[in-house]
Amino acid sequence: MLQNPRPLYTCLFQAVSETLLTVAHDPRHLGADIGLLAVLHTWGQTLHHHPHLHCVIPGGGLSPDRTQWLSCRPTFFLPVRVLSRVFRRLFLTRLRQNHAEGRLTLTGHCHALAAPQPWQQFLASLQHTEWVVYAKPPFGGPAHVLKYLARYTHRVAIANHRLLALDQGQLTFQWKDYAHGNRQRTMTLDAVEFVRRFLLHVLPTGFQRIRHYGLLANRRRQATLVLCRSVLQRLRGTAPGLQPAPAPQPRQEKPGGRCPACQRGQMVWVARLAPQPTPFAREPPPPSDDTS
Repeated sequence: MLQNPRPLYTCLFQAVSETLLTVAHDPRHLGADIGLLAVLHTWGQTLHHHPHLHCVIPGGGLSPDRTQWLSCRPTFFLPVRVLSRVFRRLFLTRLRQNHAEGRLTLTGHCHALAAPQPWQQFLASLQHTEWVVYAKPPFGGPAHVLKYLARYTHRVAIANHRLLALDQGQLTFQWKDYAHGNRQRTMTLDAVEFVRRFLLHVLPTGFQRIRHYGLLANRRRQATLVLCRSVLQRLRGTAPGLQPAPAPQPRQEKPGGRCPACQRGQMVWVARLAPQPTPFAREPPPPSDDTS
């Protein structure tokens, strides 16, 4: 992947999205059309190359006839073993296709794979490897989803607060050891080696590391979200054990709005305050030459 980041990261996105959409659509599982957001990360805690996708997926989807919302079970979405096998098959199919079409560069450590027999042996080893799919429990609500997205969508390989010291060309940083109970550990590397690891995660120019699929695909998201809200609103109003949707509030004659605190009361228009000039406004001081 380091030699062929654009085609193989693209394969990763395609295989993951097709796996989730296909398995979810299968009536033996969820039987619904779903949507998802996928974010590419290429690093592990010690900055080694570890490409993987984080996906945020609604807990359900639209029925094939677009008339119902089909929810998953509270603690189960899709079988991870099935996802793993389907993902492996789809990714290896695209890997073979890219190789057959001459899109892959195999030089340096990968030079041996340029010959037909080693390439087939390499594919066979991947075919018999168990690929990992990890499904996290559902979020507790919209606030948790936003918190998750804030952490993962625009993260870089290492945050500043994990950099602890730089002394005599040696850099020390903090990392989390997931294999031993998420223990906090430190690692010291030569500064050049640290920079080398960091630069492994620079993506090709213009590569989109955040992508949307299914119901959330950019081309049809606006229309499908309106349909999803309509179906869910109808479900809340008719399903047994659920409260009907609240009646709409009467429109006000004067400009106002719903109270942002309680979401029930109506704001009352009192007066318009015109902007006031600042009496002692001064121009900002010139920039200092001190850049420390």
